[in-house]
Amino acid sequence: MINTARRGGPSLPQRRVLRTELPGPRSRELLQRKTAAVAAGVGITLPVFVQAAGGGVVVDVDDNVLIDLGSGIAVTTIGNSAPAVVAAVTDQIVRFSHTCFMITPYSGYVEVAEELNRLTPGDHAKATALFNSGAEAVENAIKIARRHTGRPAVVAFDHAYHGRTNLTMALTAKVQPYKDGFGPFAPEIYRVPASYPLRDGLSGEQAAERAIGMIEKQIGADHLAAMIIEPIQGEGGFVVPAPGFLSALAGWAGDHGVVFIADEIQTGFARTGDLFACEHEGVVPDLITTAKGIAGGLPLSAVTGRAEIMNSVHVGGLGGTYGGSPVACAAALAALRTYVDQELTRRARELESIILAELSGLRDDPRVGEIRGRGAMIGLEIVDPDGRPDPELTGRIVAAVHAQGVILLTCGSFGNVIRLLPPLTIPDDLLREALGVLRGAFRTA
Repeated sequence: MINTARRGGPSLPQRRVLRTELPGPRSRELLQRKTAAVAAGVGITLPVFVQAAGGGVVVDVDDNVLIDLGSGIAVTTIGNSAPAVVAAVTDQIVRFSHTCFMITPYSGYVEVAEELNRLTPGDHAKATALFNSGAEAVENAIKIARRHTGRPAVVAFDHAYHGRTNLTMALTAKVQPYKDGFGPFAPEIYRVPASYPLRDGLSGEQAAERAIGMIEKQIGADHLAAMIIEPIQGEGGFVVPAPGFLSALAGWAGDHGVVFIADEIQTGFARTGDLFACEHEGVVPDLITTAKGIAGGLPLSAVTGRAEIMNSVHVGGLGGTYGGSPVACAAALAALRTYVDQELTRRARELESIILAELSGLRDDPRVGEIRGRGAMIGLEIVDPDGRPDPELTGRIVAAVHAQGVILLTCGSFGNVIRLLPPLTIPDDLLREALGVLRGAFRTA
């Protein structure tokens, strides 16, 4: 048995080990307790209960060691229990755990804001506000844009995912499971087509012209406060827009006084091979929302943007009891320095090369409509013989991978995209082993 109860992070052996079927007996016992105690609406992708994690592995309570290609949905980008984060959090929690920045402030919040102002795209004056979750960051970005412009309307895009609160559900495109039965939703949210090259065949300029035409006809620029978009759509299917789409939208928004918001909650912090995905096309957003990988696994999010926009909100209009928790801020400072000091954008590009090389044989598989993405954010769209989304086959492939001890996630508006989100700390050989399991699942599914 592997004694992992007091051990995690990079000290864990970086190898896949299956000691029981998945889930094992202890996980099955905990699953029964979960069913009895936890609200039924809280689902589980892979019912193995975790006792330790680090590098590229997760260890369950039955001492199975699984390869992690999910990173807690792009959160543990620098690895679970990264040493710098553990040290920073330990030091902070000993000194104090909470005061509320709005009551008696502390330096960690200011330092995180300074780092985000420095690292996010653009050399203009910026300001930052900190919150708890990605949805909270998005909601506050919309508040700020509406306050700044004095306009009510907001544009989101097909296949978008922005959160689970009432306002962010309105921004999110997918009904099931995120919106079904939870309405009515916040008003003045409008949806236009995104660029989806596999499905629409349009150039970036053509897709932008289509979206802008709908905005001008159905909403009117004078009524529009903000346009919010994921530079690479996450839950919607890891959809990479055609070149020129984002820059055309940002240019139109700038010409019409519309706040252009880049939702970098999943794409941010080296995930795509750039520190932020919008940098790939040289797009400088007015506001940028971040979360997930910002704090090495602790809950923290941020809105960063042009100082004149951020500072248009009255004193007291932004905040929250736990927003910018001192412990989360300590973790974020350690994580942000790790991204820069360890050149993790370069590491993400290395992982991209490995993934694409290992999966190159699947490009000719008729069941794979497209392999797309950037850095350590790669998706495989699974289709039927007619090229239509095939969620059933996707589910069988992923189930076969799970049974072999590899944590893998799906996404997509039609549930037919396999998404790869390995931590950037995963060893090359472990990643190759996991991708070999995935290739094998295509042979047997």
